[in-house]
Amino acid sequence: MNVESVYPKVREIIADVLVIDADEVSLNSRLIADLGAESIDFLDLVFQLEKEFSIKIPRGQLEKNARGHLAEEEFEKGGALTVEGMQALKNYLSEVPADNFKANLKVNEIPTLFTVETFCKLVVHAVNEKNATVA
Repeated sequence: MNVESVYPKVREIIADVLVIDADEVSLNSRLIADLGAESIDFLDLVFQLEKEFSIKIPRGQLEKNARGHLAEEEFEKGGALTVEGMQALKNYLSEVPADNFKANLKVNEIPTLFTVETFCKLVVHAVNEKNATVA
C-alpha cells in the first residue's frame, strides 16, 4: 500500500469532513491554510480514516512519527522545537515545502504544516503496521 493507492479515499474523506468539493483537495493542500480545517476537524478526520481503513491512529501519532528516535527533550524545549526536532520534522514531513517551516516553531503549530499527503502517509504507515502485526 502506498500514498497513491489511499489518496482518492483520503481526499474524499477530507472533502466530506471539511464540507468542501473534492476538486478543491490536492495532495499538497495544507489542511489549515488552504482548506480551512480547524483542530476539531482533525479529530473527525482521524476518526473517519480509522473507520474507513480499519486502523488505529493514536493521538499524537504524527508527532511521535516525526520525533523518531529523538527523546522528547531533544525534540522540543519549552513547547518550541529544538534544532534537532526541526530537522526530524522536516525529514518526516518531506512533502511540506521547506519555506513553510518557520524558526522557533512551537509544537502546537505543527498541525499547520499538515498536508493531504501527510494524512495519506499516516494511513499507509498504520495499515502497513497493522498488516505486519497480523502476518
